[in-house]
Amino acid sequence: MVEQKNCSFCGGAIDPGTGKMFVRKDGSIFYFCGSKCQNNFRLGRAPRRVPWTLAGRKAMGKE
Repeated sequence: MVEQKNCSFCGGAIDPGTGKMFVRKDGSIFYFCGSKCQNNFRLGRAPRRVPWTLAGRKAMGKE
């Protein structure tokens, strides 16, 4: 069985064989479901302030 990853930015599930993995020089690993999440992470945006992420929906009281 293939291990399923979660996006480090939006919290959504990443299907096997898709997505991107980013590794910093210090060894920390980030998984992204697509370029939208990767670019928002690169811009320094906090997931809780972006309304379409799971953390953002939780912060707004939607979930």
